[in-house]
Amino acid sequence: MLTDGHGRVHRDLRVSLTDRCNLRCTYCMPAEGMPWLPTPDLLTTDELLRVIEVAVAAGITEVRLTGGEPLLRPDVVDVVRGVAAMSGEHGPVEVSLTSNALRLPKLAQPLADAGLARVNISLDTLRADRFASMTRRDRFQDTMAGIAAADAAGLAPIKINTVLMRGVNDDEAGDLLRWALDHGYELRFIEQMPLDGGHTWQRSEMITAAEILGWLREDFDLVEMPGRGAAPAERFVVDGGPGTVGIIASVTMPFCGACDRLRLTADGQLRSCLFARGETDLRTPLRDGSSEEEVTALLHSCLAGKRPGHGIDEPGFLQPPRPMSAIGG
Repeated sequence: MLTDGHGRVHRDLRVSLTDRCNLRCTYCMPAEGMPWLPTPDLLTTDELLRVIEVAVAAGITEVRLTGGEPLLRPDVVDVVRGVAAMSGEHGPVEVSLTSNALRLPKLAQPLADAGLARVNISLDTLRADRFASMTRRDRFQDTMAGIAAADAAGLAPIKINTVLMRGVNDDEAGDLLRWALDHGYELRFIEQMPLDGGHTWQRSEMITAAEILGWLREDFDLVEMPGRGAAPAERFVVDGGPGTVGIIASVTMPFCGACDRLRLTADGQLRSCLFARGETDLRTPLRDGSSEEEVTALLHSCLAGKRPGHGIDEPGFLQPPRPMSAIGG
C-alpha cells in the first residue's frame, strides 16, 4: 500500500495533463506573462500511462485528470481510454476530470465513451459580465453549454466548484446553490488557497467556510452528512434533500489528517501535497529506462517525506513556487 509516515493510505492520484489554460481567472493566473512548460519537458502519453499503471499496481484506485485545463491536451480522450482500461487489486480504476467546460460541447460524449466517469467543473458566477471580468475571457455561454453537454453525456454526478471572492461574487452564494439544486448538480464552495500565479493571496481577504455557511443558512436548512472519510468536501443535505452542498475549507478547517492524495505534474514531478515545496522527479528515471520496481520505490520515497499538514497556519509558511495551474488540482 502507498502509506506515508503518518499511517495515511493513498488511493487518489491527481494527474495534470498540461499547465496551460484558455481562461485567466484572477485568483489563479495573472493576465499575461505565465511561463509555460516547454513541450519536451511534458510527459508523453506513454510515459503518463506508465506512471499511472505503476501507481495503480501500488494501490491507487481513483485518477483525477487536471490542469491547467486538461481538455487542451490533444490526446485527452486517448489518455482517458488508457486509464479507464486499468485495473488494480480493488478493481477498475475510476477516472474523473476537472475542467472549465469550454471544450466539453465537443468532447463530453467521446470522453464518456472512452470511460470517463464524472467531471468537476469550475463556475464562480451566473452572470455573463462578471464571468468575463473574473476569467478575463467572454466565454460564459461556452461554459454553460459544456456543463449541459456533460449532463447529456451522463457524466454524473456533475460537481460545480466555486470560489467566492470578497466584493466580487460573494453575493451569489444562494443563487448558485439554487441553480445547482434545480439542475441536479452538486455545488462545492472552495476557500481560496495561496496557490495563485501572482502570489497576491491574503488570508485577511479570503472568504471562510464559516462565512459561506452563515450566508447559506439564511435561506436554506443545512444538515451535515456523516461519513466524510478522505473526501475534501464537508457535505450538507439541503432542505431535507436529496440535494447537497459541499464546503472545501482547506485553509480554515484543514482535513490533512485524512488526506489520501498524490499529485503528478505535467512535467513528471510527483508531489505529496498541494503545498509541498519539494518534488520527486519521475520523468528522468522514466526516460532513463527505470524498471517498474524502481518507479514504485520513488512513489514510496515521495510519501515518506509527506508532512502531517500543509502548514498554512505556521509562522514560516511559504507559498509553493509553482501556482495551482502548474501543480494540477
